[in-house]
Amino acid sequence: MTLDDKAIADFLKSEDKIKDYSLMLKSLWYDGNGDWTKAHDLVDASSGEEEARIHAYLHRKEGDEWNADYWYRRAGTTKPSVSLDEEWRILIEKYWID
Repeated sequence: MTLDDKAIADFLKSEDKIKDYSLMLKSLWYDGNGDWTKAHDLVDASSGEEEARIHAYLHRKEGDEWNADYWYRRAGTTKPSVSLDEEWRILIEKYWID
């Protein structure tokens, strides 16, 4: 699913709906709203591949490439060759719920 800019903006304003989001979307919501620590804490406590994928993105954003690469491997993938903004958007679209 491709989300337009309005859908992304609405997502970032949707604090009242966060309880309904998956762990991955919650983490991405916090990151998108400037709370990297909360975003990281949510996925840090989980060990699944999906959580590892978000964890990898967050460490890449932090600038910790070694740690990011570790988490990309845990997620069964490699670091994408896109910008951080594009990766965030790809992840939102991957875990989006209607």
